[in-house]
Amino acid sequence: MNPHRGDQPVLITSAAPSHQEQLAARRRRYAVMMSLRIPCIVLAVVFAKIWWLALALILLSVPLPWMAVLIANDRPPRKAETPRRPRPFRRAITSGDRHP
Repeated sequence: MNPHRGDQPVLITSAAPSHQEQLAARRRRYAVMMSLRIPCIVLAVVFAKIWWLALALILLSVPLPWMAVLIANDRPPRKAETPRRPRPFRRAITSGDRHP
């Protein structure tokens, strides 16, 4: 192990995440957005006596499925990361290393 390289791993490829990783991330985003809809509807029922607040919560919950589908189907942007190639370790030549 070379102590001069640091703790960050060397990136040797510019490949995108695998299809399974992208799909898992999309499913998580969809689940989070759709799980926001249920509290909106429940809170609208709880605040039914305050009609304007209940209406606002219902109106907020209406576009959530549409937005969740759009966001979940969006492909992640490509990273503008350039591959870092490992550099060979070179020692400096000192006066003690030279042979006469």
